[in-house]
Amino acid sequence: MTDSPSDPFDPSDPAEAPGLLPERLRAELVALRRDLHMHPEPGRQEFRTTAAVKARLEQAGLCPHVLPGGTGIICDIGATDPSRPRLALRADLDALPIQDMKRVDYRSTVPGMAHACGHDVHTTTVLGAGLVLAELEQQGQLPCPVRLIFQPAEEVMPGGALDAIKAGALDGVGRILAVHCDPKVEVGRIGLRQGPITSAADRLELSLDGAGGHTARPHLTTDLVMAVAKMATELPAVLARRTDPRSGLSIVWGRIQSGSAANVIPQHAELEGTVRCLELSAWHDAPDLVHEVIDQVAGMYRAKWELTYHRGVPPVVNESVSTELLRDAMTARYGAHTVEDTEQSLGGEDFSWYLEKVPGALARLGVRPVGDTASRDLHQGDFDVDEGAIKVGVELFTSAALLA
Repeated sequence: MTDSPSDPFDPSDPAEAPGLLPERLRAELVALRRDLHMHPEPGRQEFRTTAAVKARLEQAGLCPHVLPGGTGIICDIGATDPSRPRLALRADLDALPIQDMKRVDYRSTVPGMAHACGHDVHTTTVLGAGLVLAELEQQGQLPCPVRLIFQPAEEVMPGGALDAIKAGALDGVGRILAVHCDPKVEVGRIGLRQGPITSAADRLELSLDGAGGHTARPHLTTDLVMAVAKMATELPAVLARRTDPRSGLSIVWGRIQSGSAANVIPQHAELEGTVRCLELSAWHDAPDLVHEVIDQVAGMYRAKWELTYHRGVPPVVNESVSTELLRDAMTARYGAHTVEDTEQSLGGEDFSWYLEKVPGALARLGVRPVGDTASRDLHQGDFDVDEGAIKVGVELFTSAALLA
């Protein structure tokens, strides 16, 4: 598609561009986003957020259903039609245990909790799209039924997407779309990638035990400090040689703990870290391989070991038709120049669980202010967005629904 006058939507002419975000609603959504930002809630405790979204959907004449856990919402727009599967739009509700360091009027009022990943924006854009699409449906202009999914606990592995799926969020859904804020992409643009766009992410808790003793007689002990040091270096190194390098399987440790005195070999040691992987097949093989290598390394030092392998999320793999739908939707609304290629991230995203069931795609929503050259990232206390991204996200979703 091109951004010529023959495109299906002309933003300069509302009569020719159904689904544009009205100014009155844009202002309301910005205010709502700021309210959510001031009142962040952790995973599966998003009661206030759920209530706010539910109330606004009901005000629009819709019938939202709260998930069994008390947080999260499923809301349908348009009648169920077996011949027309629903297009699902997904948002996540939860915040992060991070102190908000910004000096703005809408700064978090909850100590140690902040929307440092943009979920307040995701929630606002899906809500806004739902309100616009509900009006179009009432006017008979919605070509396919839509489902809004506001899920809890994206930041809590293995993710609240599983809660939503268990509650029937994908029943009757033929395709699902989502966005994720990206401070590296300028506002007014999106980043797209066909195929894997995030990585798998798991968590390891490994304990080693053995006979301790005096550092003067290490041969009479299980030298756990040496064992844990070797485990920390050898496990990642061996895995790198036991898997296809293109899979990107890697282990990075975040905590190592052992011992309490310089001349005492301890009896217990602990390691915690994450496993990340770019390819789905390697992620499925990772647990067995990790267990095998740990057993080999621990055996060299006669250390007993116990591993708790917390399965996280698979990679988000954007399906081709869904990716092109997002590309066409953004192009139709804003022009082809507003879509840029994006790289695969090593971050995890539980949107991947939906894509195990139905085709779909996730776009990176630009939130960096125009002209801002500072290096910014997610999950930081100073994270913020250019709120112009809300309008872009709403119109991206509405355009996709009209093209679906």
